[in-house]
Amino acid sequence: MTHSALPEEGTGRPADPFTERTPRVVSASKLHRAAARRKAGRFLAEGANSVESALTTGAAVEVFCGQDSLDRFAALVTTASASGVTVSVVTDRAVRALSDTVSPTGIVALCRSVVRDPEGPDVGSPRLVAVGQALAEPGNVGTLIRVSDALGAEAVWLTGGAVDPENTKAVRASAGSLFHLPVVRGITETDLVDRAHRLGLQVAVATGEGDVDIEHADDVLSRPTAWVFGNEAHGVPVELADAADLRVRIPLRGRAESLNIVTAASICLHTSARLQAAGS
Repeated sequence: MTHSALPEEGTGRPADPFTERTPRVVSASKLHRAAARRKAGRFLAEGANSVESALTTGAAVEVFCGQDSLDRFAALVTTASASGVTVSVVTDRAVRALSDTVSPTGIVALCRSVVRDPEGPDVGSPRLVAVGQALAEPGNVGTLIRVSDALGAEAVWLTGGAVDPENTKAVRASAGSLFHLPVVRGITETDLVDRAHRLGLQVAVATGEGDVDIEHADDVLSRPTAWVFGNEAHGVPVELADAADLRVRIPLRGRAESLNIVTAASICLHTSARLQAAGS
């Protein structure tokens, strides 16, 4: 186990922290690019929540901690060390290289990929799944994962064209939830409905033009459901909406024309989770 900048054995002198030019830092910094993440099967998780979840679930390979942040993150450093995870202390410039934020948190975990491919095994008998259809905004992808985790969905599916959920911004927006539930990326839209039906799920599309009012559909929405939330700019394609079992609208009583996808997802997933819990 490596502890850069902690006392060198037998000397009592602290080792020099890793810099932005240290090969391990250089290699990790490249993971801001999707191609590098795919090639390495690794990604970066920044911030206390994400690092803690990565350590708890065994996904963390190495933890980089800023020299000035050791006291603040002492508990996480101790947890990493006790778990046999390498802890590397780094300079401020190295912290900035590992971060994609204006104000880095000071702690970053190098993690094994946790996102699943469509060919892998599905969750056994899910009752609630959130589907992001070609979502292009990393923040929306991460927040959808977080909301799904909070409301008890058993999985998140992302169709082809969606941003990589292991993108640093998406990981940060998930606040650790990426490590808590199965996330499947790259599902083809033509296979989506059949995939859901094979698992005993009805497919509900959230759309402003839906013929089912979410406030008056308790009987159908209490059933196992895969909710589809469409691309931020274009919404769910007509072909996919037509193939779904339900097209559900959320009544808007104010003057706003629409809801963003995360707000809509929160309402839809909460409705299904509440009804399923009441019927169990």
